[in-house]
Amino acid sequence: MNKNKGFTIIELIVVIAIIAVLAAIVLVNVTQYIAKGRDAAIKGNLSSLATNAAVYYDDTALGNGDFVGFSADTTLGCGAGGPISAAIVATGSALVCAETTTTGVDWCGCAQLRTDQTDYFCVDSAGSKKETTTACATICTAASPNCN
Repeated sequence: MNKNKGFTIIELIVVIAIIAVLAAIVLVNVTQYIAKGRDAAIKGNLSSLATNAAVYYDDTALGNGDFVGFSADTTLGCGAGGPISAAIVATGSALVCAETTTTGVDWCGCAQLRTDQTDYFCVDSAGSKKETTTACATICTAASPNCN
Protein backbone atom coordinates (compact mmCIF):
# COMPACT_ATOMS: atom_id res chain seq x y z
CA MET A 1 0.00 0.00 0.00
CA ASN A 2 1.45 3.30 -1.12
CA LYS A 3 0.16 6.26 0.92
CA ASN A 4 1.69 9.53 -0.22
CA LYS A 5 1.19 12.42 2.11
CA GLY A 6 1.18 16.01 0.94
CA PHE A 7 -0.33 18.19 -1.77
CA THR A 8 0.01 17.88 -5.50
CA ILE A 9 1.56 20.68 -7.51
CA ILE A 10 -1.84 21.51 -9.01
CA GLU A 11 -3.40 21.98 -5.58
CA LEU A 12 -0.57 24.30 -4.54
CA ILE A 13 -0.88 26.38 -7.72
CA VAL A 14 -4.64 26.76 -7.20
CA VAL A 15 -4.13 27.96 -3.62
CA ILE A 16 -1.44 30.44 -4.71
CA ALA A 17 -3.71 31.75 -7.50
CA ILE A 18 -6.58 32.29 -5.05
CA ILE A 19 -4.29 34.16 -2.65
CA ALA A 20 -2.96 36.32 -5.52
CA VAL A 21 -6.50 37.27 -6.63
CA LEU A 22 -7.49 38.21 -3.07
CA ALA A 23 -4.31 40.23 -2.60
CA ALA A 24 -4.96 42.13 -5.85
CA ILE A 25 -8.49 43.02 -4.73
CA VAL A 26 -7.26 44.24 -1.35
CA LEU A 27 -4.42 46.25 -2.93
CA VAL A 28 -6.78 48.13 -5.27
CA ASN A 29 -9.12 49.03 -2.41
CA VAL A 30 -6.31 50.09 -0.08
CA THR A 31 -4.82 52.34 -2.79
CA GLN A 32 -8.18 54.06 -3.28
CA TYR A 33 -8.60 54.58 0.46
CA ILE A 34 -5.12 56.09 0.72
CA ALA A 35 -5.91 58.54 -2.09
CA LYS A 36 -9.23 59.47 -0.45
CA GLY A 37 -7.39 60.04 2.82
CA ARG A 38 -4.95 62.35 1.07
CA ASP A 39 -7.85 64.27 -0.47
CA ALA A 40 -9.38 64.71 2.98
CA ALA A 41 -6.01 65.95 4.29
CA ILE A 42 -5.73 68.46 1.42
CA LYS A 43 -9.25 69.77 2.04
CA GLY A 44 -8.63 69.99 5.78
CA ASN A 45 -5.36 71.86 5.33
CA LEU A 46 -6.93 74.32 2.90
CA SER A 47 -9.78 74.88 5.36
CA SER A 48 -7.14 75.61 8.02
CA LEU A 49 -5.60 78.07 5.59
CA ALA A 50 -8.93 79.92 5.46
CA THR A 51 -8.98 80.10 9.26
CA ASN A 52 -5.37 81.29 9.29
CA ALA A 53 -6.30 84.01 6.81
CA ALA A 54 -8.83 85.43 9.25
CA VAL A 55 -6.16 85.53 11.96
CA TYR A 56 -3.69 87.11 9.52
CA TYR A 57 -6.28 89.71 8.55
CA ASP A 58 -6.88 90.65 12.19
CA ASP A 59 -3.36 90.41 13.62
CA THR A 60 -0.93 91.07 10.82
CA ALA A 61 -0.32 94.01 8.51
CA LEU A 62 -0.44 96.37 11.49
CA GLY A 63 -4.20 96.55 11.48
CA ASN A 64 -4.42 97.58 7.83
CA GLY A 65 -7.16 95.00 7.33
CA ASP A 66 -5.76 93.35 4.24
CA PHE A 67 -3.99 90.19 3.07
CA VAL A 68 -0.81 91.82 1.76
CA GLY A 69 1.96 89.27 2.22
CA PHE A 70 -0.38 86.39 3.09
CA SER A 71 0.63 84.23 0.11
CA ALA A 72 4.31 84.45 1.12
CA ASP A 73 3.86 84.23 4.90
CA THR A 74 5.36 81.00 6.27
CA THR A 75 3.70 81.19 9.69
CA LEU A 76 0.00 81.56 8.89
CA GLY A 77 -0.09 81.81 5.11
CA CYS A 78 0.83 79.83 2.03
CA GLY A 79 4.56 80.46 2.01
CA ALA A 80 6.78 77.61 0.85
CA GLY A 81 8.10 75.71 3.86
CA GLY A 82 5.23 76.85 6.08
CA PRO A 83 3.10 74.27 7.89
CA ILE A 84 0.13 74.37 5.48
CA SER A 85 2.31 74.19 2.39
CA ALA A 86 4.43 71.40 3.86
CA ALA A 87 1.36 69.36 4.84
CA ILE A 88 -0.09 69.63 1.33
CA VAL A 89 3.25 68.75 -0.27
CA ALA A 90 3.39 65.67 2.00
CA THR A 91 0.19 64.40 0.36
CA GLY A 92 1.84 64.52 -3.07
CA SER A 93 0.14 67.71 -4.20
CA ALA A 94 1.23 71.35 -4.32
CA LEU A 95 -0.27 74.52 -2.89
CA VAL A 96 -0.99 77.37 -5.28
CA CYS A 97 -1.70 80.69 -3.60
CA ALA A 98 -2.31 84.21 -4.85
CA GLU A 99 -3.38 87.58 -3.54
CA THR A 100 -4.25 90.80 -5.30
CA THR A 101 -0.89 92.45 -5.79
CA THR A 102 -1.99 96.04 -5.45
CA THR A 103 -4.59 96.09 -2.72
CA GLY A 104 -4.20 92.77 -0.89
CA VAL A 105 -7.96 92.66 -0.45
CA ASP A 106 -8.47 89.15 -1.82
CA TRP A 107 -6.55 85.88 -1.71
CA CYS A 108 -7.00 82.34 -2.99
CA GLY A 109 -5.49 78.93 -2.15
CA CYS A 110 -5.81 75.81 -4.28
CA ALA A 111 -4.40 72.27 -4.54
CA GLN A 112 -4.87 69.31 -6.86
CA LEU A 113 -6.71 66.36 -5.34
CA ARG A 114 -5.20 62.86 -5.48
CA THR A 115 -8.18 60.55 -6.15
CA ASP A 116 -9.00 62.15 -9.50
CA GLN A 117 -6.10 64.09 -10.99
CA THR A 118 -8.54 66.40 -12.81
CA ASP A 119 -10.14 67.70 -9.59
CA TYR A 120 -8.93 70.62 -7.48
CA PHE A 121 -9.99 72.11 -4.15
CA CYS A 122 -10.07 75.87 -3.73
CA VAL A 123 -10.59 78.27 -0.80
CA ASP A 124 -10.64 82.05 -0.95
CA SER A 125 -11.07 85.24 1.07
CA ALA A 126 -14.81 85.34 0.35
CA GLY A 127 -15.23 82.13 2.35
CA SER A 128 -15.72 79.91 -0.67
CA LYS A 129 -14.54 76.31 -0.30
CA LYS A 130 -15.24 74.19 -3.32
CA GLU A 131 -14.10 71.35 -5.51
CA THR A 132 -13.61 72.24 -9.16
CA THR A 133 -12.17 70.89 -12.39
CA THR A 134 -10.48 74.18 -13.24
CA ALA A 135 -6.71 74.05 -12.72
CA CYS A 136 -5.25 75.98 -9.80
CA ALA A 137 -3.03 78.11 -12.04
CA THR A 138 -6.20 79.36 -13.77
CA ILE A 139 -8.20 79.93 -10.57
CA CYS A 140 -5.62 81.54 -8.29
CA THR A 141 -4.08 84.47 -10.09
CA ALA A 142 -3.10 87.88 -8.79
CA ALA A 143 -5.57 89.43 -11.21
CA SER A 144 -8.50 87.41 -9.86
CA PRO A 145 -7.73 85.44 -6.69
CA ASN A 146 -11.04 83.68 -6.10
CA CYS A 147 -12.57 80.25 -6.59
CA ASN A 148 -15.16 81.37 -9.17
